[in-house]
Amino acid sequence: MQIKPFEDRVLVEPEEVSESKTKAGIIIPDTAKEKPRRGKVVEVGTDEELADKIKVGDTVLYAKFTGDELEFEGKKYLIISRADILAVIR
Repeated sequence: MQIKPFEDRVLVEPEEVSESKTKAGIIIPDTAKEKPRRGKVVEVGTDEELADKIKVGDTVLYAKFTGDELEFEGKKYLIISRADILAVIR
């Protein structure tokens, strides 16, 4: 990985949202779906205390409307502040 977040930021790859259908078989478009709130940690910032709590490979739960979206080498990522990470799922 060539992206290294600074300070208390974490680089997260959001979970993919599978195609949603209603019981009647109607496909719900991406624009009507909620954004994922879970993701896999790809890189951790330079804050030593943060690096002790969150490791690369951890799955985290983050706030609904948070982070800065970016696309790098065809994949979508979020850079999230430490304050917006709600929990680590182990």
